[in-house]
Formats: sequence, structure tokens, C-alpha cells
Amino acid sequence: MFVPEVLSPAGDMDKLKTAIAYGADAVYMSGKNYGLRTFSGNFEHDDMKEAVSYAHSKGVKCYVTMNILALEDDISKVDDEIDFVAHEAKADAVLISDPGIFMRARKVAPDLDLHISTQASVTNSEACRFWYEQGAKRIVLARECSLEQIRNIRKNIPEDLELEAFIHGAMCMSYSGRCILSNYFTGRRANGGACAQPCRWGYEISEEKRPDDRLPIEQDTHGTYILSSNDICMIEHVPELAEAGINSFKIEGRIKGSYYAAATTKVYREAVDLYLRDPEGYKTD
Repeated sequence: MFVPEVLSPAGDMDKLKTAIAYGADAVYMSGKNYGLRTFSGNFEHDDMKEAVSYAHSKGVKCYVTMNILALEDDISKVDDEIDFVAHEAKADAVLISDPGIFMRARKVAPDLDLHISTQASVTNSEACRFWYEQGAKRIVLARECSLEQIRNIRKNIPEDLELEAFIHGAMCMSYSGRCILSNYFTGRRANGGACAQPCRWGYEISEEKRPDDRLPIEQDTHGTYILSSNDICMIEHVPELAEAGINSFKIEGRIKGSYYAAATTKVYREAVDLYLRDPEGYKTD
């Protein structure tokens, strides 16, 4: 039986402490650069050192996101950040999607655990093996993977290669989160951490011969967000995901507040514990 960790978002120090207080096994966080959530509070270097130290004192692991799709300027400055995260902050792992950053991390911090971000779009066992052979310890599977695909991937990869999957929160409609709408509409670099979330805006359509006859695309009472999926909630599927071979249950939401961190962490902590106590009798009601 795989015993999945509960992995919670830590957008800032308060959210980190909240997630830990409500039962997280691990938290994921970001510095001021190289992460994909520049509008969460994130951590200056001194704050990150304090945060990792605090988490470790509670027996909780810290993973640092460095999962932007890097431009040349990003690569030229990445070594110092990797060195800090590994050797001064002493994080447990970094999340990476860009092969260039991955290569630099292997050179600068060869003993640092490397997790492959969902942004890398890993959807099959051969891709998992590729990253494993490069030195990756964990794959955050692409959000497009079905439960049956996860089962098949697990059967065909080394047992010590860990798998992580999102179980709660927002789901980008673009393939594995590789959105270009933000860049197109606002000039804000989605894959550099500055996504404006245009998928959540309201939209209308018009027929080309009737340009003034604009029709809203109805979804619900909250708006017409036709490019944005509903947030996921996989609490009813904890047993299936664990039995499929997922090592880590990831809760999305570093931009969201401390209450969200508390509520989601508590619920999934209780759900995982319930499953471990009684896999056959697991019920969420």
C-alpha cells in the first residue's frame, strides 16, 4: 500500500504555518523568482531559511518551485538560486519543468532531490523513465492523466520513482498549464509566473455577419467563464488514487488565503488517515 503524503500550498509564512498546524506532511513554496505564482507572497531568502527551518522542526518537508519555462536571462542567473535553495535554505527538493534548469540543478546541487513539475507534461511511463534516468526522484503527473493511465504508468516505472498528483483546487484548461492567453491579452508571462487568469474572465460570442448581436455564453450565476474548468475535488477518490500508486496528494492554491490552506489540509489529512485506518470502509460523508 502506498501511503500518500498530504502536500499543501505555502504562499507565505502564515500559510505555511497554517498548513503545518492542520496536518500537512509537506508544503511547497517559492522564492521571489523562478516559481509560477509571483502574485502569492512568496519568500525572500531570509524568510525561506526561517520557513524551512520551522517546517523541519515540525517534521514537515519543504519543496521549492523553480518551474518556470526559462528564458535565456533566467538561465544565466539560476545557479545562485539553486545554490541558495539547496545549501543555505536546505529545502528537501525543488520542482522543475525546464530541462535547462534541471541540468543546472544537477551540476550545482547534485544531492538535491528533483521533482518534475506538471508543467513538463509527463503523461506516460517512458517519459517518467527518461526523467528518472536523468536523476529525478518524483514526477508530478500531467493533469490530463486519467486514473487508468496512472495505474498503467505505475506498473511500468521503477518502484522508487515517486508519483504526485493534484487532488484539489484550480485546473488550467491549457495543456498542463501552458497558457498563452495571458501573454496575448495582457503581456503578462503566464509561464514565468505572472498569469492574469484570463480563463476566468467573462466572454461573449458573435456571428461574423451579425457583429452587433453579442451573446453571452452561459455557465452559471457567477459568470461565463467558458475557458476555465471547475476546480477539482478528489476527496471521494482518495482510495483509488492511493491504490493506483500516487505517493503525494497535492493541493493547489498558493495564492489563496490561510483559511483555504487550513480547511483543505485538514479535510485531506483526515481523509488520508481514514483511508489508512480502514481502506475498505472509506466514506467521505
